[in-house]
Amino acid sequence: MLPRYEQVKRELLALIAQGGHTPDRPFITQREVCERYGVSTTTAIRALNDLVADGVLVRQQGRGTFVAERVRERAPEPVRRRAVALVIHGQGPVKEGIITGVESRCDELGFELVLYDSKGSLELQERALRRAVASGVTGIALYPVEGSSQVLRDLALPVVLIDRYQPDVPTDAVLADQFAVGYELTSYLIGLGHQRMATLWGEVDCTSVRDRLSGHQQALRAHGLQARPDLTALSTHQFLAPEARKARLSALLSQPEPPTVLLCSDGFIVTTAARELADLGYEVPGDIELAGMDDAGPASVLPLTVAAASLPVHDLGRIAVDLLATTSAAPRNVVLPITLHTRDTTYLRVVTR
Repeated sequence: MLPRYEQVKRELLALIAQGGHTPDRPFITQREVCERYGVSTTTAIRALNDLVADGVLVRQQGRGTFVAERVRERAPEPVRRRAVALVIHGQGPVKEGIITGVESRCDELGFELVLYDSKGSLELQERALRRAVASGVTGIALYPVEGSSQVLRDLALPVVLIDRYQPDVPTDAVLADQFAVGYELTSYLIGLGHQRMATLWGEVDCTSVRDRLSGHQQALRAHGLQARPDLTALSTHQFLAPEARKARLSALLSQPEPPTVLLCSDGFIVTTAARELADLGYEVPGDIELAGMDDAGPASVLPLTVAAASLPVHDLGRIAVDLLATTSAAPRNVVLPITLHTRDTTYLRVVTR
């Protein structure tokens, strides 16, 4: 992976090549470099000093830094190199597993890896996609944030979406079988005798969540159970204020026919719900059970859950690079099986569709 100062230097070169600055106007300052690219002062100074040493920029005493005369005309377009950009957000095992998979496959194929953290922000994701293009990579792997990306529609580079897709943009995608997560987990819980289960979500505006909800609802119908809107509402729980989360749990469990199990969208919500249930005086397990739609979280969720799905995150990363390394006339969707774990056994079965 290129050092951060070298990435910034290449992006500044691309900016000059695109005509963003002319010799008669001051170039962006050290502070602006820090703010625009999210880097330290040391990194900004190193990138600017290198451009001065290369003759791309000149410093004029008392006036500032300028693009050298005629440099815009001779500045080359970004050189497409054997490099992959990964734009990703989140924390915990899912993010770490995807990064590890992408990194290991890039190393095997001789690709550089340029990493961008979108921090769960659509605005930062859009900026990262533009920066990736300007850096000269040959392809982009994207773990999308919530919402619809406009930049994604306009990209001319090969793009592979990881674990989520944007229905209105035809791109390659490598996905875990999220429908199976909802269907198989729900079916397993019904087999244990649970007939009333509530869903607790984090992000809601993404295809992985909607596919899980579809699987959950289909499993209820397949077993002759009716989906209750108050228990299956697609609304965030994790991003509510703490007191609002507790109030919601209290209202759910105070109903005449309360849920007997809470389906949590990931391990972070499992641990949050367990703590809040304890504050409300409920025992887990005992008064209520928890289940995880994936096992990503700050710690192992199995001690807290009756069952949890596990996603093939390492393979998602590796296959994303394989798709970028090959070409296809039509978009390709690769769907990978998930694994269901239970409290009594660490491995139940692999599910495919």
